[in-house]
Amino acid sequence: MKKKLLLLLLLVPMLSSCELIKPEDISNKLIPNLGSFLTQLSALLVLIIVVIIFGYKPIKKMIKKRQDYVESNIKEAEIKNQEASQNLSQSNEAILANRRLATEIVEEAKAEAENQRQEILKQAELEVIEMKKRAEADIKQSEEDAKEEIRQKMIEVALAASSELLKRNVDNKDNEKLVDDFIREIDA
Repeated sequence: MKKKLLLLLLLVPMLSSCELIKPEDISNKLIPNLGSFLTQLSALLVLIIVVIIFGYKPIKKMIKKRQDYVESNIKEAEIKNQEASQNLSQSNEAILANRRLATEIVEEAKAEAENQRQEILKQAELEVIEMKKRAEADIKQSEEDAKEEIRQKMIEVALAASSELLKRNVDNKDNEKLVDDFIREIDA
């Protein structure tokens, strides 16, 4: 209902302003005045020319310039994108090469460390063998020294005993013979 009322309120002013049209007015309004028509046509043509000269051509130039600018930016972006892709692939290759190099260096270091370890172990074994030989030689020398010392004491004891027994002084040859016989008896 409100819609009908609103529509009625809008149409009332329009209906009140309507006039009755006479048949002469219809022919005047349908067929224009020739002078007025030519003036309006020439004004329209001048306006079109002015718009073309001052509006269309500069706008077309600006659009062309903008289009060229956008195209050049797109081309630059594509070139930079290609360069970035190349740089990325080169960087990846360099990283892989550096990783391989680092792995090789680590492997070489491990091998060198293992070689040094083996060398140190060999050196230690040689030193142990050498120390063992020296210890054995020292033991032999100590045994020989002990035997010689015992021999000397035995000789002294034997000489003292033989001097007592014989109650005489024996010369060196006799002493040596007695000692050698005594030692042979002990060694046997």
